[in-house]
Amino acid sequence: MKVGNPYEKSSLHIKKVGMVLEIGPGSNPTRDADVLVEKFIDDNHHRRGDFRIYPHQTILQADANELPFADKLFDYVVCSHVIEHVDDPAKFAAEQSRVAKAGYLEAPSLIGELLAPKESHKWVSLEIDNKFVMFEKSKMPYDFKTDFGDLFLNYLPYHSLPFRLQILTKNNFNAVKYEWRDSIDIVANPSDEYMSSFFLKKWDPSMVRKIFPELSTSKEFLVTTKALCYFMKQRLVRLLGIYKKPVSFEEYNKQHGSSAKS
Repeated sequence: MKVGNPYEKSSLHIKKVGMVLEIGPGSNPTRDADVLVEKFIDDNHHRRGDFRIYPHQTILQADANELPFADKLFDYVVCSHVIEHVDDPAKFAAEQSRVAKAGYLEAPSLIGELLAPKESHKWVSLEIDNKFVMFEKSKMPYDFKTDFGDLFLNYLPYHSLPFRLQILTKNNFNAVKYEWRDSIDIVANPSDEYMSSFFLKKWDPSMVRKIFPELSTSKEFLVTTKALCYFMKQRLVRLLGIYKKPVSFEEYNKQHGSSAKS
């Protein structure tokens, strides 16, 4: 069941929730996670940088399609930009809801993938009627070859405040950000005409408003102001260096005298 649409995984309030798992943290692990599951520790094909980890965390090298944990062992699971790589996203999501009571799932949206496509991404996503809906790129009428990633991933998020506020306030623009409880309401390759049309046809005005609901001017102002406050708080935290940064896997092993469990 959907709970909400957080700004990003850094905005999650999970510090005191209990045991926290993160699936595929890559180079940007969630600080409040206790256990990390990473399949490719030494392979950066599916991520932007080297694997990193906080000293207090435990790392397990495993396939997230078959997690080696008991049912509902974790209170919360974080999975950001991983599900778009897997063969069976419904099975992948079901395994997370099996081992955790609640969680956060994020993946590139249809628009985000069109603007900055990645060959390793097999799926795109949209939130439709509170469901996390995914569609296979190979089944869509787009070539996903025109790559504006340097602009929309590497430049604007860091040098344009209006763009940063845009991606904070508009779910489905560059990514679908979905917090859930009990189970993930996910649909992969929907066969019904209604849901599939968002991936296969040109959007008409009603479809645009379904994905991006209209807000009143006062509501838009409030939403933007809250996002600006969040942005300023995050920027201040980084400038003051309040939190330590994760370390390389090599440094982690030096501190712990061991490598990842498997």
